Amino acid sequence: MAENPLLARHREALDLFTERVHTIRPDQWDDPTPCTEWTVRDLVNHLAVEQMWVPPLVREGASVADQSDELEGDLLGEDPVATWDVVAAAARDAFREPGALDRMVDLSYGESPATNYCAQMTADAAVHAWDLSRAIGADERIPKPLVDFSVREVAPYAADLEETGLFAAPVEPPRGADAQARLLALLGREP
Repeated sequence: MAENPLLARHREALDLFTERVHTIRPDQWDDPTPCTEWTVRDLVNHLAVEQMWVPPLVREGASVADQSDELEGDLLGEDPVATWDVVAAAARDAFREPGALDRMVDLSYGESPATNYCAQMTADAAVHAWDLSRAIGADERIPKPLVDFSVREVAPYAADLEETGLFAAPVEPPRGADAQARLLALLGREP
């Protein structure tokens, strides 16, 4: 049976971020990232906490409000790489359960189809893989299928992201920019 295209992109995004997490040297965890005021550890923690939300929201029908106190702060523990591996696998498994993508999830802005939630998580992991790559000096290339997917995902609401306070204002991409550079510029990053 062919893999669901959304789940394929989600897997690829998590695999890309996981690959980058596994290349972080011990002396890089406190290094800055393109995400203003975030260190490498802060960035990995952000993505890890996002993955921790997935099982309760998708499997149990919990709401963001139900989980907010439990999923605050630095939750990476003593072995951040191992923590990432565990939470990424749990999120992947939750989205892959039969019927998971047919559900609704209760997010901070209200109910949303699980497919939309998975798509947002996919684009976020792909772009943050670039942030992490830039911070640690790793290969910054995002695979083209993930770039194309992420552009389609974020383009309709990119202009509103700055208002959340979580994203910088879009920047003008360099002349002749490729799709990845245009995606990064759309999300306020200097490619």
